[in-house]
Amino acid sequence: MDKVSPSASAALDGLADGASLAVGGFGLSGVPNTLIEAVLARGTRGLHVVSNNCGVDGGGLGILLAAGRIARVTGSYIGDNKEFARQYLAGELAVELVPQGTLAERLRAGGCGVPAFYTPAGVGTPAAEGKEVRSFDGRDHVLEHSLTTDFALVRAHRGDRHGNLVFRKSSRNFNPLAAMAGRIAVAEVEHLVEPGGLDPDEVHLPGVFVQRVVALTPGQAVTGIEKRTVRGR
Repeated sequence: MDKVSPSASAALDGLADGASLAVGGFGLSGVPNTLIEAVLARGTRGLHVVSNNCGVDGGGLGILLAAGRIARVTGSYIGDNKEFARQYLAGELAVELVPQGTLAERLRAGGCGVPAFYTPAGVGTPAAEGKEVRSFDGRDHVLEHSLTTDFALVRAHRGDRHGNLVFRKSSRNFNPLAAMAGRIAVAEVEHLVEPGGLDPDEVHLPGVFVQRVVALTPGQAVTGIEKRTVRGR
């Protein structure tokens, strides 16, 4: 099945106000910027975003945040984004903070059809408030529910028309997990190859988890630098 969409906008067909989005990336690494910009252009509002962080000021998910398109964020890191802090402190943004490993497992579990799991992370902290706690082998564990979303937006280094994806180095981060959790997973790929162009042993995410593919142009495939540091020789 050819899953390549003619444009990023077309790949987001069906994305409605109030939808939930699982978005890959960590900082600015592996962020599906083209798809995020397409969401902005659609004017979709009231979004519930599930992502490790909410981008930075002026970059990644930060552009949706600045435009007032995001109503709720489930994530594990909220630093380096002044607009995020302003909206949260002003009561304009609902935030659920989740331990990073727990967030990863909630996405993976959602993609695998596992409804919930127990973890020791967060026991005795506000993260466990209102949740069931059970003891296993003498250690308390909190019950965490899995995450599934209406859409998932991810970025891959290479992909084929069937949706099989390969991620490059650290940009792999939350991308496979986000795609697994999305009912409609949309992948923007830097290099689109024909079927058979990927060695099956190198595929990080099989196409069964991906419904739509967007081939990036060379200009769109450029990645940013979150913190540029220099030093003398």
